[in-house]
Amino acid sequence: MTDGPSSPAVTPDAYVLGVDSGGSGLRVALGRVDGAGPLSTAVCAEPVRTGAGGIDAAHLLEQLLPVAAELLERSARGGAVGAGGAPARVAALAIGAAGMATLGERLRAELPGALAKALGVGRLALAADAVTAYAGAVGQRPGAVVAGGTGMIALGTDLAGWHRADGWGHLLGDSGGGAWIGRAGLDAAMRAHDGRRGGSPALLARLHAVFGSAEGLPGLLYPRSDRPAVLASFAPEVAACAGADEVAAGILREAAAHIAEAAAAVCPAAGPEADGGCEVALTGGLFRMGEPLLGPVREELARLLPQARVTTGTGDPLTGALRIARALAVGGLRLPRHPTMLFVPIGDEPSGRVGAVARDGQPEPCDVPADGPTGRPTDTDTSPVGHSSDISG
Repeated sequence: MTDGPSSPAVTPDAYVLGVDSGGSGLRVALGRVDGAGPLSTAVCAEPVRTGAGGIDAAHLLEQLLPVAAELLERSARGGAVGAGGAPARVAALAIGAAGMATLGERLRAELPGALAKALGVGRLALAADAVTAYAGAVGQRPGAVVAGGTGMIALGTDLAGWHRADGWGHLLGDSGGGAWIGRAGLDAAMRAHDGRRGGSPALLARLHAVFGSAEGLPGLLYPRSDRPAVLASFAPEVAACAGADEVAAGILREAAAHIAEAAAAVCPAAGPEADGGCEVALTGGLFRMGEPLLGPVREELARLLPQARVTTGTGDPLTGALRIARALAVGGLRLPRHPTMLFVPIGDEPSGRVGAVARDGQPEPCDVPADGPTGRPTDTDTSPVGHSSDISG
């Protein structure tokens, strides 16, 4: 695996692959080096397994390789060829994976060689999904991204290093994320059920509508292995009540304060590219709850970061993976490399050096659409708070 002068010249018609691996499955996008979006995409609904050794590299390959081969074959049938009539090659591939920062050792050790052998990939990047979320929302500019869904993480860079805040999971953090909001809403509902101070009859009514009896909620919730997602499923109910219920509105104001504090912690100081203020992009399913949450978030950001330019990220982590792959293919990757956040092997060994350090059996069947890009939204999640439970970690 190489990344430098020894790599073959990259032609504009060469292919790039972007991959987004998370709790809802594996998504793959095929694009061109000189393109703006994907030529086609595919979805594997089964999440990549994680075990005692971390993310299962073999399972990821079992899903990725057949899909990548099908996407390439489909483009070849469409007449895509490289210079001189040769089949266009995969110049670069970028994989963003949930848990890459803490559970990605096997991926970093095993994937570079396997992908070079199977697909002839010239250049590879392995990124935490927070990094691909950043690339999708901000691009390669200095700034910060808040990725919110079931969990919540903020990530910022001045293009010299990464700075992370939160994303520590629902037991240790993810403050202001979907699971945090949902739990606070259910707490207020249970208080109303008991007659304790701080209760919300409106949220208790929503608890009954969504889960049934209050007495049955512990038995429904505690045995579940997906408790964060169950908690997060109640967050939209809190937002729906916030207009008429002060307790629900207070929960969202507190969530907004946590979100703004995380953004302020990672926003880089103004530099020559910052135009006088830090860009803060809000991305992920959490912010699809709309003004009940976005209004307080903007107010808190204006208080803590008065010069910040708050934007809504238009690109999701799969978009970010494609952007990283394109930049890597032409030697234009500006985002800081890091051993676990953004790993780019250099040289022939998977354990090649990296750049700037941070501041802080048979393949599984996959759904490969027959006619180019899928009709899925650009954001993986279909629920209002679906994204970035995976971004924790």
